[in-house]
Amino acid sequence: MKTFAALAFSSAMTLLLAGCAAGPTGTNRPLRPIANPSEVIATELAFARAAKDQGTWTAFRQFATRDAQWPGPQWENVQAALKDAPDPAKAIEWEPDQVWSSCDGSFALSTGPALHPTGKRTRFVTIWQRQDNGDYRWVLDQGFDLEAGYAEPEMIAARVADCPEGRSNRVARVAKARRAATWASGQSDDATLSWTTDLRADCGRTLVLSAMQDGAMHEVFRKVAKAPAVPANGTRPSC
Repeated sequence: MKTFAALAFSSAMTLLLAGCAAGPTGTNRPLRPIANPSEVIATELAFARAAKDQGTWTAFRQFATRDAQWPGPQWENVQAALKDAPDPAKAIEWEPDQVWSSCDGSFALSTGPALHPTGKRTRFVTIWQRQDNGDYRWVLDQGFDLEAGYAEPEMIAARVADCPEGRSNRVARVAKARRAATWASGQSDDATLSWTTDLRADCGRTLVLSAMQDGAMHEVFRKVAKAPAVPANGTRPSC
C-alpha cells in the first residue's frame, strides 16, 4: 500500500486552480491503468466548489454518472431523484480528508466532513469511477455520522492499493467504464479495491472498503449508519 499526502494535496490544488471548478472537462491523452489520487482529490474539491457556485443539486447532477445511486433511504437513481429539484438557498459544504484508489485508478473512494445548512456535520463517502475521457464521476454517495471530537488533519491522506503481482503499467488499453444496475457494492477493474454496503431492513447501513495489501484483500475503512429516525407522520421507513 502506497501513501501520498502533501504531494497529492499540492497537485490537487494546482489542478483545481487551473480550472477544475468549472466541472469535468475530459482529456485527449491516452489513458493508462495507473492510480491518480491527486486527480480524485481535485475532482472532489471541484465538486464542492461547484456546489457553492452553482447550487448543491446542480453540482450533484453534474458530477454523477447517469446510473449513480444513493440511499434515500432505499437505493435510488440520483439523476432521477434530483430531476428538476431546485437548489437549496445555502449549499452543503464539504472537503475530503482521505482518498483510497485502486492500483489501476479505475475506482476510488473519497471521504471527509460535510457541513449542512442546518448546522449538522456528517461524513460523506463517495465512490468515483474513471470515465472513458479520463474524468472522474461519482457512482455512489452515502452519508454517515461524523466521529465525535473530529479534528481536521493537516493534509489529505491519499492511499493506493497494492498492484496485482506481475502487473505491468505498460498495459496498452484501459477497459471502458462500465455501467451497472447497482453500485451499492462493487470492485475496481483490477480487483484491488472493493466495497460492500449492507442495507438492513430498518434502512441502517454498513459500508466496508477493502484494498489489496501484501498480496491479500484487507478491510481498510468501515462506516455504520443508524436507522433513520421516524418521520413526523409516524411511519418508519422500511428497506
